[in-house]
Amino acid sequence: MNDAAETMVWDAVRADPTLPLDRATLDLIVADQRLWSRRWVYPWIRVMSRLLVGVIQVVKRLLPVPLSAHGLMDRLCLWFLRRFVDAGAVHLLIRHFVVETNLLNFVLRNTRPPGLQVVTLRPTTLAGLGDRAVIQHDVNVFEVLTALGGRPLTAVRDLDFATLDIPPLDPEPARRRLLRLDIQTALCLMNIPFALCLTGPEYRRAVHSMRLDESLLGVLAALTGDPVFHRWQPTGSVVRLDSTVDVPRAVYEHALACEYAHATLVRRSTAARTHAAV
Repeated sequence: MNDAAETMVWDAVRADPTLPLDRATLDLIVADQRLWSRRWVYPWIRVMSRLLVGVIQVVKRLLPVPLSAHGLMDRLCLWFLRRFVDAGAVHLLIRHFVVETNLLNFVLRNTRPPGLQVVTLRPTTLAGLGDRAVIQHDVNVFEVLTALGGRPLTAVRDLDFATLDIPPLDPEPARRRLLRLDIQTALCLMNIPFALCLTGPEYRRAVHSMRLDESLLGVLAALTGDPVFHRWQPTGSVVRLDSTVDVPRAVYEHALACEYAHATLVRRSTAARTHAAV
């Protein structure tokens, strides 16, 4: 694709009125997609990553005891993000942790299940992605949905939108990086230490947490009375547990679904404040 044709594609994406994203976030995503590594490195790394992760999973199933190294996984990922991943991609990654926590807290504040208060995982710096943040990020989704207890949900008339703020984020843009990889290439490479350093059940739990998007988006649709949230549900069944999916691609699509849902709630919050002020 030549430069003029590619520019036309991304101009259309930026102007697409059906994308429920704020302009600043959309600009970050487009800039990330236009990095050289997304075109030239990602297709090869994607295949290599799937092969290596497959081998790791087979070997770990044959071992007599489960092995894990959570601290090593955190250190490897932070080292990699600081030296080989574009600051814009890191910004999007940190932002995803905050966005998903905001969605979970929106659910909690509008359902108030007993025994669970708010989710506190809201990293604002690259360093905040360490200290088991990746593991806790997945566990939070399971805990919130479990706390709902399977009870039927109905639309809430006066929704509480107080959990939707995004604090300033620091992806360490001034740090000297050896490479500036896009987020999808980075996810492929990071999936290797994830598979290596998590036990088999932990890895499958992390993968399955993305299937819970179907449930989370369904809860948001029920609470708001707006079926638009169902549009972003991923393919696959929430009642099947496996780890054979294309994990980095699933993570990317999961992050986009969360961004769409969050932006939609932000717009509803703005509309509600405007209506109340009239």
